[in-house]
Amino acid sequence: MADGKKVVAQNKKARHDYFIEDTFEAGIVLAGTEVKSIRRGKVNLKDSFARIKDGEAFLMNMHISPYEQGNRYNQDPLRTRKLLLRKKEIFRLMGLTKEKGYSLIPLELYFKGGFAKIELALAKGKKLYDKRESMKERDSKREIERVFRERQKG
Repeated sequence: MADGKKVVAQNKKARHDYFIEDTFEAGIVLAGTEVKSIRRGKVNLKDSFARIKDGEAFLMNMHISPYEQGNRYNQDPLRTRKLLLRKKEIFRLMGLTKEKGYSLIPLELYFKGGFAKIELALAKGKKLYDKRESMKERDSKREIERVFRERQKG
C-alpha cells in the first residue's frame, strides 16, 4: 500500500499479451453502487480496454458485479465508463492510438485518497513468438534463482 494506494484489481494478462510503452493514471466516473462493489473487490479488468471518442476517454468491457444491496440503483455490469484525463494527455493518446497502432489497456484499478483510479498502459500487442520468448525468459530467471537459493542453503 505504498503512496496511499490500495490496489483492488490487476490485469495480469496485459503484461503477457502486450509490450507496455507508457502508463497513465486516470480517474473513473462511477455510480455509488459501483464504488461499493469495487471496494469489495467484485471487479474484472481482463478483457477491458480504453477508447478515445470526441476528445474524451472511455473504458469499455470492465465488469463490475452488481452490489447485493443496490437493488434498482445497480448499473449494467459492462457499461462504458468515462475516464478523467487531462486534455493534453487525451490528445497525445489520440494521436498515438490512431497512427502507430497502440492500444490503451488498463493494468490495475485502485483507490488513492478515497477516489477510484485506473492505471492505463499505452501498449503494443505481442505476436505469438514474442509471448513464447517472454515465457522462456521468465522460466530461465526462475531456474537461475532456484539454483542460486540451493547453493546458498548448501
